[in-house]
Amino acid sequence: MSDGVVFDYLNPDIPKGLKTLDVPLVRANRESIKGYGEIVRDPKKHRIEIVPWPLSGSRRLDAGTGIEGGTTEGIFACEWRGNELIGRNEAVGGHYVIGFRDLPEKALPGVALAQDRVLLWHCNYHPDGGQLFWPLDGKPFVVPVAKPGDDLEPESFVAFWSDGSFGIYIHPGIWHEGVFPVTPAGRFFDKQGKVHARVSCDLAREFGVLLSVPLPHVI
Repeated sequence: MSDGVVFDYLNPDIPKGLKTLDVPLVRANRESIKGYGEIVRDPKKHRIEIVPWPLSGSRRLDAGTGIEGGTTEGIFACEWRGNELIGRNEAVGGHYVIGFRDLPEKALPGVALAQDRVLLWHCNYHPDGGQLFWPLDGKPFVVPVAKPGDDLEPESFVAFWSDGSFGIYIHPGIWHEGVFPVTPAGRFFDKQGKVHARVSCDLAREFGVLLSVPLPHVI
């Protein structure tokens, strides 16, 4: 049995009365994304960083070992279903409720939902490797990120926007939560470390906020 944190990703328990925190939107380019990742022009050739296996003592790894897990790839698909944005990552077999249009307690049947945003309740990072997202439909998308460190603060997030002509790669250890289309559904080529270690933060319960990430067609 795992002694790690367990999340019910398809039925997240979202407290009522949460605040929303607006995440700044940044047009992704080679300069603006430095420190977070890289612009992707060729998703098949772009290098995925693999972090050597952590050590518990002072002895060093043998050369060429600890990075042999390699990478895995598949389709990361997102689709709005009512108030919920559903994500499925075929590369690692993940299936999630990623976020919401409106606060769950306010999203009533027959009431118009907010547009052009997603409210995120959760984020995570991968200590073992980087991750690449490439838009298969060539449409704009957004990736929210924060720099490494377990002393995370919601205010540290920014959201990188792509016009759909290029992909986005994030370094190992970068906080994120998937990739978000500006349209009702989107499909992305995903490539990442095969070990898929994951460290999570429940933003809703730890900080009492949902991150409000804008999803504009143009900026």
